[in-house]
Amino acid sequence: MARIGGGAPLITTLVVVNVLVHLTLEYIGSTDSELRTQLYGYFGLLPPPYFGFTQIVTYAFLHSDWTHLFFNMFGLWMFGKEVERYLGTGRLAVYYLICVIGAAIFQLGASMMENSITLTVGASGGVFGILLAFGMLFPNRMILLLIPPIPMKAKWAVILFGVVELLFGVTHTFASIAHFAHLGGMVFGFFLILFWRRRRPRVP
Repeated sequence: MARIGGGAPLITTLVVVNVLVHLTLEYIGSTDSELRTQLYGYFGLLPPPYFGFTQIVTYAFLHSDWTHLFFNMFGLWMFGKEVERYLGTGRLAVYYLICVIGAAIFQLGASMMENSITLTVGASGGVFGILLAFGMLFPNRMILLLIPPIPMKAKWAVILFGVVELLFGVTHTFASIAHFAHLGGMVFGFFLILFWRRRRPRVP
């Protein structure tokens, strides 16, 4: 991995696309709520027998409501810009895609183990992967998270979020949140960065 300057075109594009998709679905919902529900069922992530292969990517561009969208895009923008400038746009595109797919795999596994037919939508798996990358690339950078609202080093924030997501997932706390998807994004992101580091050991 190499340090690359410049803007963050991929992160900007992801934010714009997610907002446009949500606007479109909200408009569709205002005129035909049944069609909107069908689109969520087709493009959202569902376990077998309703699973479709493209869902492992398309689910990450759907959001349940404006609050859900806002927090995901806020996190993506807050951490993704720095990560893209460091990794470069092409490599971040691969990284984000792998995290989204990894999140889907974890969530599908959890749903199948629990024998649950639950629709999963949202970019959270990719966002948690971005957070993990930020913590690994800039471990001592001080950040101020919304929850908890205290400053801490990025590496401790990543560990805290990982532990909390695991605890909440196992105990079914806030069951409406896809905790295992968040963990999946972090786990796949972690191993991908380790793989890149082994190829170029000088990467911090």
